[in-house]
Amino acid sequence: MDQLTATLLSAPVLFFILGGLAAAARSDLSVPETLAKGMSLYLMAAIGLKGGVEVAKAGIGTDLLGALAAGLALSAAIPFLVAPALSRFGGLDRINTGAVAAHYGSVSVVTFVTASQIYGSSGFAIAGFMVAVLAMMETPAILSGLLIARRESGKLISRELLREVLFNGSVVLLLGSFAIGMVIGEDGFEPISPLFRAGFTGVLCLFLLDMGLIAMRRILETRALTLRLAALGILFPVVNGTLGVLTGTLIGLDAPSAAALGILAASASYIAVPAAMRMSLPQADAGLYLAMSLGVTFPFNIVFGIPLLRGIAEFAGALL
Repeated sequence: MDQLTATLLSAPVLFFILGGLAAAARSDLSVPETLAKGMSLYLMAAIGLKGGVEVAKAGIGTDLLGALAAGLALSAAIPFLVAPALSRFGGLDRINTGAVAAHYGSVSVVTFVTASQIYGSSGFAIAGFMVAVLAMMETPAILSGLLIARRESGKLISRELLREVLFNGSVVLLLGSFAIGMVIGEDGFEPISPLFRAGFTGVLCLFLLDMGLIAMRRILETRALTLRLAALGILFPVVNGTLGVLTGTLIGLDAPSAAALGILAASASYIAVPAAMRMSLPQADAGLYLAMSLGVTFPFNIVFGIPLLRGIAEFAGALL
């Protein structure tokens, strides 16, 4: 309960709640799109740089390799785990099942960034190499979702889709800034640290204000989101997140990093995967998969999932 209270009273989460309340009240509050994109670039560059610097200090070890393997396996497997519930309980057809399932196998960068900030502020520091795991988990789920959808044309993967998946902006920026952080190390990072450390929380607050506005407006606008699908949007992060935490614990990650793997498994993409689905599965209902990932799962994770998965990681670590 203390962790939940601390999360709810943290500045980033309060700004997210403010955005949601403003949208619910039909306020005209908005964040310019160009500013939102700029903040997104800043957050990804900052988290990548700091992760690379941490790896440069600690070195590449078995923990990193094990976490990468676990992350890739979870990203590829989760769409197949959630697909039966989407089709049987949620009542979705094959195309929408594949599209939504892909979102839940992939990851939300902002959820990870928010968790890193909240955990770190209380001394529960996530290992820097988890940034690399974050970047690697975006892609496999997209391919799994396409396999589930079994498009009638039989052409599951096009050259254009592969380019979109492998070279989308978030993956390039995260891995690129991570590599730069490894190269420059702590000494090279020091001159730019005032920009990427001091301003990080403030930018995250404004970005989450925008996310709160968007998430609530998605919920209010869509008509495809049923109560059953909304329930799945809450159940999936709990089940998938627990699976991620247990996997991280079993491969020997410390509690914060196991919680981070749980956060990645629990989150749902609302940037990279929608772009890929628009290209490869245009028949899928974009309002539906965005309402589930951004309108239901993202708020749940930001407010409740972050403290929940920390508690599970600490409990699992104490047992094992």
